[in-house]
Amino acid sequence: MQDVKNVPVFILAGGLGTRISEETDLKPKPMIEIGNIPILVHIMRYYYSFGFDDFVICAGYRSWEIKDYFLNYQFRQNHLIVDHRKDNQSGPVHSGQQSENESWRVRVIETGLETMTGARLAKAYDFVSQTEKFDNFAVTYGDGLTDVNLLKEFEFHTSHKSIGTVLGVPPVSRFGEMDISSNGKIKNFIEKPAAKKGTINGGFFFFKNDFRKYLTTDVKSILEREPLESAVKEGQIYSFEHRGFWQCMDTLRDKLYLQSLWDSGNPPWLRK
Repeated sequence: MQDVKNVPVFILAGGLGTRISEETDLKPKPMIEIGNIPILVHIMRYYYSFGFDDFVICAGYRSWEIKDYFLNYQFRQNHLIVDHRKDNQSGPVHSGQQSENESWRVRVIETGLETMTGARLAKAYDFVSQTEKFDNFAVTYGDGLTDVNLLKEFEFHTSHKSIGTVLGVPPVSRFGEMDISSNGKIKNFIEKPAAKKGTINGGFFFFKNDFRKYLTTDVKSILEREPLESAVKEGQIYSFEHRGFWQCMDTLRDKLYLQSLWDSGNPPWLRK
């Protein structure tokens, strides 16, 4: 099994989320809740279930809300006892665990309000690499969920000699698809079917450190444009194909769909 303890996970979590403004007027997009849990935490817990425990959140819009959440993370997960009686000198404590506390490190890095994804990653990478050495790092967005085996993707990444690996997934239709018989009768209705052909960027990356040379701290730099396009032209990016569950949360419709999966009691991204 691959050792991922020294593989930091950079999560791009600083955008304005304008396509889901019904929620982002009040909170940053990664803090939108699915089942009363921010989607950011769902993503982190998924990585954590495979052994990743070092998270670097590239923050921007309403970053203080992300900081406040993790500053009080243990208190949010457990009972809280605050005893101010005269004979008690202990101050605030928490006890009676409601759920297992994750043994992870979380760093929320200020990358700028108007900074685009490439520059966010460059700034956060430079901050972390000043004091730490690592050979590979993971990158993802703060709004997507999947059931891909991240260890298998990482193993694939380390097996080839190129710089980067991106999760390749089939595009998802924006609308439900109807299976119609020849006489016009609807036989089946498929909610958000995956396309039968084509592959898109699923947003779960692994990179070797050399990918830094493609990045710039110019605030207009978009990860998916010049950095990735340049690396692709040089034959440095592989795709790890995944035909299982994948869903981003671009719109309120997407959020409600993810909530319905959570409410079913068996969301595909929740590992038992």
